[in-house]
Amino acid sequence: MKKKQLSIVKIGGEILNKENSTDIFLKKFNALKGLKILVHGGGKQASTLANRMGIESKMINGRRITDSENLDIAIMVYGGLLNKKLVARLQATGCAAIGVSGADGNAVLANKRPPQPIDFGFAGDIEKVNSDFLKLLLEGGHTPVMCALSHDGKGQMLNTNADTIASETAIAMSSLYDTKLYYVFDKPGVLEDVDDESSVIRNMSEAIYQDLIASNQITDGMIPKLDNGYHALRHQVAQVYLGNVKMLTDAKIPSTRIRL
Repeated sequence: MKKKQLSIVKIGGEILNKENSTDIFLKKFNALKGLKILVHGGGKQASTLANRMGIESKMINGRRITDSENLDIAIMVYGGLLNKKLVARLQATGCAAIGVSGADGNAVLANKRPPQPIDFGFAGDIEKVNSDFLKLLLEGGHTPVMCALSHDGKGQMLNTNADTIASETAIAMSSLYDTKLYYVFDKPGVLEDVDDESSVIRNMSEAIYQDLIASNQITDGMIPKLDNGYHALRHQVAQVYLGNVKMLTDAKIPSTRIRL
């Protein structure tokens, strides 16, 4: 029996920072055919709120140190402010969206990351994504909007990378659906020349990826997206794409498809 198609779309923070970009994305996301799940983070918005409240945002190698105060900020921003705004705006497009944190329906169970070699505080490493719960929502006509929060099953919320949540969700759902994973950000794809947006690498093997890292052509925030994308491919996710919002509804638009 042929599986239904499922698209899992992770939206980058730079799109969430701009009202117009967010509106364009949400309309394109709603127009995406078939079952779908949206995954979002919100690190920049969390840092902004923390600064307004006089709470220091601590980062190491681009990754957030989540102490108890910053965890409260993450819960407020990811699970509340951003998630509910996105859900409301999707409802306005006709999409039956429903907000989901990792604790809701036991959606994303995680373990608190060990303090060695770096203590990231209340950061969660995913143990399991509840595919049965997400299937129940999808088959009931709902579109889950998942934020970057997990929980440990013992009452503790945990901050978890949204790129990783998207990847692990795609892996968990791949046994039930023909699953595609999209990482949507403000560039048209992975660029051979970062200053030339026409230099999109349309098909990228893992070997090419490693060469680009070695030559410092790929750095910073692109690395966790690609690492999680290849991880998904190694665990039966059908296809993984990186690019801007246009790729969701137009297959002719240049984007990067990664392959093993």
